[in-house]
Amino acid sequence: MAAHGRPPLPLLLLSACLYSCVAVRGFKVSSGPAEPPNPPAVRTVDLPAKEEAAAQPRRASGWKLAEEEACREDLSRLCPKHTWTNNLAVLECLQDRREHMELAPDCNHLLWSYKLNLTTDPKFESVALEVCKSTIAEIKECNDEERGRGYLVSCLVDHRGNISEYQCNQYVTKMTSIVFSDYRLICGFMDKCKEDINLLHCGSINVGQKDIHSQGEVIACLEKALVKEAEQQNHIRPIKEECQKAILRVAELSSDDFHLDRHLYFACRDDRERFCLNVQAGEGRVYKCLFNHKFEEAMSEKCRDALTTRQKLISQDYRVSYSLAKACKLDLKKQHCSLDTALPRAREARLSHLLLCLEAAVHRGRPVSGECQGEMLDYRRMLMEDFSLSPEIVLHCRTEIEAHCSGLHRKGRTLHCLMRVGRGDHSTVGSVCQGALQTLIQSADPGADYRIDRALNEACESVIQTACKHIRSGDPMILSCLMEHLYTEKMVEDCEHRLLELQYFISRDWKLDPILYRKCQGDAARLCHTHGWNETSDLMPAGAVFSCLYRHAYRTEEQGRRLSRDCKMEVQRVLHQRALDVKLDPELQKRCISDLGKWCSSKNDAGQELECLQDHLEDLVQSCRDVVGNLTELESEIQMKDFRFSYKFKMACKEDVLRLCPNIKKKVDVVVCLSTTVRNDTLQEAREQRVSLKCRKQLRVEELEMSEDIRLEPELYDPCKPDISRLCPNVPFGNAQMIECLKEQKRHLSPRCHQRIFRLQEVEMSDPELDYQLMRVCKQMIKRFCTEADARNILQCLKQNKNSELMDPKCKQMITKRQITQNTDYRLNPVLRKACRVDIPKFCKSILNKASEDSELEGQVISCLKLKYADQKLSSDCEDQIRVILQESALDYRLDPQLKVHCSEEISSLCAEEAAAQEQMGQVEECLKVNLLKVKHDDCKKEVLNMLKESKADIFVDPVLHTACALDLKHHCAAVTPGRGRQMSCLMEALQVKRVRLQPECKKRLQDRIDMWSYAAKVAPAEGFSDLAVQVMTSPSKNYLLFMVALSVCVLFLVGLLCGRITKRVTRELKDR
Repeated sequence: MAAHGRPPLPLLLLSACLYSCVAVRGFKVSSGPAEPPNPPAVRTVDLPAKEEAAAQPRRASGWKLAEEEACREDLSRLCPKHTWTNNLAVLECLQDRREHMELAPDCNHLLWSYKLNLTTDPKFESVALEVCKSTIAEIKECNDEERGRGYLVSCLVDHRGNISEYQCNQYVTKMTSIVFSDYRLICGFMDKCKEDINLLHCGSINVGQKDIHSQGEVIACLEKALVKEAEQQNHIRPIKEECQKAILRVAELSSDDFHLDRHLYFACRDDRERFCLNVQAGEGRVYKCLFNHKFEEAMSEKCRDALTTRQKLISQDYRVSYSLAKACKLDLKKQHCSLDTALPRAREARLSHLLLCLEAAVHRGRPVSGECQGEMLDYRRMLMEDFSLSPEIVLHCRTEIEAHCSGLHRKGRTLHCLMRVGRGDHSTVGSVCQGALQTLIQSADPGADYRIDRALNEACESVIQTACKHIRSGDPMILSCLMEHLYTEKMVEDCEHRLLELQYFISRDWKLDPILYRKCQGDAARLCHTHGWNETSDLMPAGAVFSCLYRHAYRTEEQGRRLSRDCKMEVQRVLHQRALDVKLDPELQKRCISDLGKWCSSKNDAGQELECLQDHLEDLVQSCRDVVGNLTELESEIQMKDFRFSYKFKMACKEDVLRLCPNIKKKVDVVVCLSTTVRNDTLQEAREQRVSLKCRKQLRVEELEMSEDIRLEPELYDPCKPDISRLCPNVPFGNAQMIECLKEQKRHLSPRCHQRIFRLQEVEMSDPELDYQLMRVCKQMIKRFCTEADARNILQCLKQNKNSELMDPKCKQMITKRQITQNTDYRLNPVLRKACRVDIPKFCKSILNKASEDSELEGQVISCLKLKYADQKLSSDCEDQIRVILQESALDYRLDPQLKVHCSEEISSLCAEEAAAQEQMGQVEECLKVNLLKVKHDDCKKEVLNMLKESKADIFVDPVLHTACALDLKHHCAAVTPGRGRQMSCLMEALQVKRVRLQPECKKRLQDRIDMWSYAAKVAPAEGFSDLAVQVMTSPSKNYLLFMVALSVCVLFLVGLLCGRITKRVTRELKDR
């Protein structure tokens, strides 16, 4: 904070004032602590007689802090030399050091006394009057301040947010760090809190005594006392109201820059560098950053304690948070949440009041700015993470916490512990604590966004990613989705506990279910006489509103007023969820607690308790019988009773199921029935789909969920059960891990299971969205590269971006897996199948005739097409696709099934090191080419020769050669069109021309290829005239060969012509005889 460069005008004026004020006030300096004699007003500081006698006056114009013996050693050790001539720069440098460790007490005392005299000196105020003349006139409070008591500068600091004048703003900014370095300099603070400081032993304020406190420690002591007082039922030492206001006002004034909170600044200096080094100070940014890291293991305890104290102050007065107060200022006025004179100021300014008021506006659909909602989200999460920020919880739940939840302070665990105890069969949570918990949950409102509840978020992350991935993150429907999957295979135990703990309290206040409240608030006001979202009534007990709503849910027109359609649907949803656990229905639990223990104590599974009560309906007490009877009547109105159905699916497909699949009850069978109907309509190109559009959309979601667990697809699961127990015994079913295991073990599967897996892969390749593992692993990469790609082209898009530097390694590995699968059979590559639909039956008919419908062709068709590509016989579309496959397999031998099968021994013996490389860039293929003479098996040798043949047709399928000759291609063959061996011929011709100089590596690789091709020609001669013609036409030396052929023909012609003439002459001579 030391000053750099030329000081601005205010500082020049201030420096001049400092020098003059020393002369006017007769400032004395001694070898010991220096004290100016008798400053004005009440805050006088006297020196002991001995020191005063030893003091010698200095000339005002030449006095410097740097010259004082008390600080000379510290100054030379801690401050840059260029600051020594400027008293303010010295002050800034020294006061930001850890004074109790680094500065001598005498130097500390000198600095405090010096600052105290500065702010109380009339000459000092004259600088402010001159620099801030117009600003003071505009701010009435400062204009009315009594001069000569140091209040003017403090007042300007108080109102620094309203100062627009540049020079005045610079001056006040500089003074802020001085004023906040010592509580005695803050406007009126000492007058208002003098008694409390003495009473609470927060420091020494006695005149003439050495200051035993550290800078900012007095305020920190008072702040701790203030928050502690709120957590005590009997205020033993209540802080005076005017001091309470002063404490909160000081905390508010220091809310934008954490340097101004001296205690927190020194406590968190190292933590700031550790966690928030790149966060710029100002506007409360450092505070927020530190709050976010409060529960990190590396956070120091002293910083965590200081942060907790500040958060507790924010809970008492939201204005202590600069970012929250600034972001929500206009919204508070717009929603009439501003200060109300009819309410006590302390209650009105509480964070909970602000949150409740603004949340009520959001729930009613009124506009609240996104910036304000973002700040609210942060502080709602803060309340859920640390129970100690709620004084009501600390006060009223102390006994319960000590008995059941001690040692669980972090990350919301204490709150969930209290919730667990509260919903237990023998609840030991008192009614007052229960009410405090309910109030906190309403303030934090986790039902609106599950991410606010950190404990729930962490416990349910895996379930959300699998079961609720179709719902936008932060959507209120996430909680509903989790409830729908309660007690299913997708639910994990920890998530189940956290979810039920929260739902227990949400179910006791219908307003905490945001979807229910939004859809039913009009009906509740009309039929149940409810109040606003943030208003409560003792006349409306827990669960009463929802009981009222479901009483009106199925009334007929003759019976009177009924619920709206949207509200009725929400009531149905909640009823389904509450059927899972009777504790989620407050009225049912209250009235049936004795019957549950009597008849249903052994029923613990999902929904069994309610079913048990329904079975014993006639045996129940009257009050319980009435509640259970009402629920049973409502359930009978709902056609689809399988609780495992997702709510959205039920609502979207109810009519379609009743019309197309009327006698099917199980979810899997319903999905199969509807999917079959959609598929048949699509294949038959029906004019109108029988399944509605909204149902088709939700059906898509259900199909995706089924792809996540093989057990949800009986047609696949049943034939593969033996293989699962034999090949994948320890693999979990969730996250499609079992299906992935079967795919990897495909060669070892039984025929029936193999057929089913092949059909599944065929469907997934045609519609990659159904490939659960691909979509899960590559989720972020799809967002990055394929946002505009059609759903059916996602895999194609990922393949095109596979070698990007931004590609995630795990996703790249998954793409390679799918490419290997595609290259085993052309039917698994929809793009190739479409492009080569004419070429495949034309050139590979013999292979197709031998294959069965569900058996894999192990890459035979693709190998066939590769050979025809080398012979240049394919159609253009098919040629393009085969070129891509050749380029991909040239880089990774695993993408060539035939090569991998036939050359497995050679790869393991000759190219083991290359095959083990993590990144495949054509090393194995090059190794096999180089070791061609060592290859013993004919099938492998044939595959390597085919590779050489393919590389002659296109240099791009020979990555090693292409890399070596890239520059030469650019220089010598830039005008040559790629493909059909043209660029290879160009390089071969350049090699033969002596004046053309190729790169040494390119020249060497080309010569190696020529030798390989020569050997290939000897080992694998042409099989027929057409093959010979193709070899000649694709040869790099085809011009030379054609010339020799033409020359041979000409020689033969001449020889024949000559022989003909001789023969003719001999014949004629014989005739003449």
